[in-house]
Amino acid sequence: MNNFNLQREEIERVYGKISPFELKDKLISLAGESNESGAHSLLDAGRGNPNWIAASPREAFFTFGQFAVEESRRTWSDNDLAGMPQKKGIARRFVDFVRRNENIKGIETLKKIINYGVTVKRFDADEWIYELADGIIGDDYPVPDRMLKHVESVVHDYLIQELCYNEPLERKFDLFAVEGATAGMCYIFDSLIANNILSKGDKVALMAPIFTPYLEIPHLPRYNFEVVDIVANAAYKDGTCSGQYSDSELKKLCDPSIKALFVVNPSNPPSVAMKPQIVRYLKEMVENYNPNLMIISDDVYGTFVDDFHSLMADLPYNTIGVYSFSKYFGVTGWRLGTIALYEDNVFDKLLRELDSDKKERARRRYAALSTNPEEIPFIDRIVADSRQVALNHTAGLSTPQQVQMAFFALFALVDKEDRYKNLTKSICHRRQKLLFKGLGLELKEDPFSAAYYTQFDLLEWAEHNYNKEFAEYLKSNYKPIDILMKLAEESSIVLLSGSGFHGPEWSIRISLANLNDESYSKIGEVIHKILENYVEDWKKLKTAKIVKA
Repeated sequence: MNNFNLQREEIERVYGKISPFELKDKLISLAGESNESGAHSLLDAGRGNPNWIAASPREAFFTFGQFAVEESRRTWSDNDLAGMPQKKGIARRFVDFVRRNENIKGIETLKKIINYGVTVKRFDADEWIYELADGIIGDDYPVPDRMLKHVESVVHDYLIQELCYNEPLERKFDLFAVEGATAGMCYIFDSLIANNILSKGDKVALMAPIFTPYLEIPHLPRYNFEVVDIVANAAYKDGTCSGQYSDSELKKLCDPSIKALFVVNPSNPPSVAMKPQIVRYLKEMVENYNPNLMIISDDVYGTFVDDFHSLMADLPYNTIGVYSFSKYFGVTGWRLGTIALYEDNVFDKLLRELDSDKKERARRRYAALSTNPEEIPFIDRIVADSRQVALNHTAGLSTPQQVQMAFFALFALVDKEDRYKNLTKSICHRRQKLLFKGLGLELKEDPFSAAYYTQFDLLEWAEHNYNKEFAEYLKSNYKPIDILMKLAEESSIVLLSGSGFHGPEWSIRISLANLNDESYSKIGEVIHKILENYVEDWKKLKTAKIVKA
């Protein structure tokens, strides 16, 4: 048996048993084996990594880096060695640097970014520019370890603008800069367990479909949670899935024994934000039936939806927000994310209500950090737990990463016309239209769609474009993996199974972010051709049965 057939058999054997991301790598290998002649270029629409970057804030960042090195050499310059930036007079020297480098790429964006801190935030100019200069050089530990003071303030403004739309909240959010949203989720899980406000075997809920690791983490032996799925099963008027949640699914959250709810909003892979009426219903259930519910919401795709409202805005007391800069700014390699927790929150309330035995365990755990460890808020416990407590003094995202994060946030804050936001949204929606045109389908207009992914249900397509008989024919004669393998073998197209995200068994996830526009036309056309071939086979079988009868 040749290597190609061995790979095919391996994929069939492990399908549904391993992560869709691990399966994707096997499909890529299969596509390469079947395409040794190079007849097709590989089209990997499995990953969510965008094929664009935010260039302007990077230009500003690297230009500012030159200023920071200049400042270091000003202090002490000995061949390859330099000193550390100095605070006194640094604002005046920055103005001089800008004057001398007016034609350098990024200088105009840099001026706007620095000016926001001085004129809008009213920061002391020397303090503000020094924090950024020292941070970008990376010669000090992060202080405070949770997040640099000025950086936290401007990133807070960004989160309010993009996730809360300036809701008149009475208090602010405390932020912790972390290595992307997934790291944030891991830190939160660990601290919930370490502080005994979630215990091994507790009941938690997941709003599905959802990013695969969030499905897997609760079942790890260290957590072993009892998981309740809240499935997005609400339908449009024509019966096709809308990616929203029905009342019957949401009512599961009335159960007060459900201690935590994990959400990706907008969802992955349906890629739609919760409708306001669903949020209102969720809010009523929390207030009336489950006031201690802890909500952890990953809002990474929020910037791709008009007027997006995070649950942080509507349920700030109950929600801890996780946000990654990765998708919007094209910075998956930088690993930039935040954990945000409202100053008045249910997590701290639950800490105060722990029994004496659990409080004593917490006192022992955090004793080295404070003479009153029981008063350490949950957000600062997450910081400590991220470094196993004993290494708390080394916690925090690296300072160059924090400065880059601040530059991205400030770039969005000074972009008053939303030019960058409108451009990224138009890219995703244009590609979605091209995909559906290739599929031969009419695209439903949905104001809550992020259009970052498309979840395409093959059985739903079969039933609505033909009938239930054809859908049953597909189910009886094929498996979802058959289509994924056919795409890889015949056209070098790699997609992910939607079932791996706890979506419909026959759904596939197509990332609309990481390929050129024309690729989506091709993907749609190839999927359409495969499905139409199945239709022809079905029709021939029906005809043969009639003739035989």
